[in-house]
Amino acid sequence: MNDFSTLVGGIAGNGINEAGITISRLFSRLGYRIYMYYDYPSLIRGGHNFSLVRASTGRIASHMDQIDVLIALNQETVEKHRGRLRDSSFVIYDADRVELDDTKHKACGLTITQILNEFAAPDVMKNTCILGGYCKVVGIDWTILEDVLKKHIPKKLELNLLVARKGYDQAAQLCHMNNRADRLVDSPVNSHANRQGEKPLPILTGNQALSLGLINAGLGAYVAYPMTPSSSVLDFMARYAQDFGLKVVHPESEIAVMIMAQGFAYAGVRAAVGTSGGGFCLMTEGLSLAGMAEIPVAIVMAQRTGPSTGLPTYTAQGDLHFVLNAGQGEFPRFVVAPGDAEEAYCWSSIALRLAWKFQVPAFILTDKIVSESQYSFDIELAGEPNEHEQLSALLWDGRGEYKRYLYTDSGVSPLAFPPQKGQAIKTDSYTHDEGGITSEDPEITKETSDKRQRKGQALAEEMERFETVKISGDEKSKIALLCWGSNKGVCMEASRKLGIRMIQVLVLSPFPEKLLKRALLGVEKLIAVECNSTGQLAKLAGFYGIEIHNRILKYDGRPFSVEDLLRELGRALA
Repeated sequence: MNDFSTLVGGIAGNGINEAGITISRLFSRLGYRIYMYYDYPSLIRGGHNFSLVRASTGRIASHMDQIDVLIALNQETVEKHRGRLRDSSFVIYDADRVELDDTKHKACGLTITQILNEFAAPDVMKNTCILGGYCKVVGIDWTILEDVLKKHIPKKLELNLLVARKGYDQAAQLCHMNNRADRLVDSPVNSHANRQGEKPLPILTGNQALSLGLINAGLGAYVAYPMTPSSSVLDFMARYAQDFGLKVVHPESEIAVMIMAQGFAYAGVRAAVGTSGGGFCLMTEGLSLAGMAEIPVAIVMAQRTGPSTGLPTYTAQGDLHFVLNAGQGEFPRFVVAPGDAEEAYCWSSIALRLAWKFQVPAFILTDKIVSESQYSFDIELAGEPNEHEQLSALLWDGRGEYKRYLYTDSGVSPLAFPPQKGQAIKTDSYTHDEGGITSEDPEITKETSDKRQRKGQALAEEMERFETVKISGDEKSKIALLCWGSNKGVCMEASRKLGIRMIQVLVLSPFPEKLLKRALLGVEKLIAVECNSTGQLAKLAGFYGIEIHNRILKYDGRPFSVEDLLRELGRALA
């Protein structure tokens, strides 16, 4: 078996996310590539949470609906996910909470409450206990689980090990397993596809990867007000601030976030902010300030289902046009939409560097899936982000009078930061001349606008150095999928299965018109795949004269599964 999916479900407070991550780490130790989707409502306790972990011998960035093992910590998990089970699937459950009427599937019930009571362990250790039983069922050696727990769960380690071992041993007794040769589930661990010789890869969320990418580009300050699904960037930056010499600030509002970040930049500190759609609404006036004052700032904009509060913990791709057009007036911006953790790492670094090179706002546009999903992370595949000019190459040479908004062929003016002896370092939200002095003169008004446009053109020319459009699948196919952001993974897999072309647009501003049209040569049927109700990339492509023949849109807050997309493509291609 080259592909294996496990779903673990329960309520918030049962450690469902941590259980999923632990399963991911176990399979990663065995050399498998991992993708984990985490589904949860906007509740601190209660509600139905589940983690869906997929392990594969090949690279993956999407989930399957059908599963091989269901781990149920409550009855609701069985009822909600019964339809995902194959005939060969296995159910492992909390026998003190769950009743299985269906005897069709192999199953093993552990007396988890009794085990926790025996060791006076807290409820949150239910997940550790049932994972012990899970490892026995799928054939993962106890020593591997022990190593993973020792490395990643140091808090109350001995107690965690005791309850996990009890679950492991009880599974062996209740399921009549005498040795690893007893196969209760067709697990890859029990098959010839075992990849223990493969190098384990670290497992990162997209938010962790993009945080590291920003730090790699010289980030000095991160400013944010928590808003799902960007909040874990703030958590990561705060957690490792001392290690990387970062200033991490949580102001009183998103308005303050954007203004404070520009204050850092004015002083010469590379800064980034993070938010989601509702918070970004409050940042738009500050965004326009960055456009007029030519202050560099990187913006992590993690989409979720809207409008307004919408579904705070679910996904969508509904903010593309908002980001492309936010703010009053006209000014250039950079927008990139990475499709997985490796792209999040590489392109967040590029985004911050471009923000400073061209003194523009630079957006890293993600969504709940890229932000919070777990991926096997291959630094060699991600590559070191392309180097750009160091800050020193962008600085004023110190000769003569400093003009903050000096007119240049590229539209980019030399930077200087206070204090500079004998010089005034101005910044201005009003229309201004080269020196930063407020003006209402019509010629100066036109010249400042032309300056911004030249800067946008220089940015567009710079992007010709990068792979802003990616092609995979059968590059000669006359049928192609067009996607952006988190749909990369599911579209790549569907295109491979169907033998068609897949085209991913990575950079959305400046829009890579020439590269996209080149990628579409020979295509007779183009199908846009998006998680919104209007086909926002399709509309944008249409503006550049690209005809979209069909649209597959999903907008229920959940991502496409592989089966979802293949089913819809079957209809579209029929």
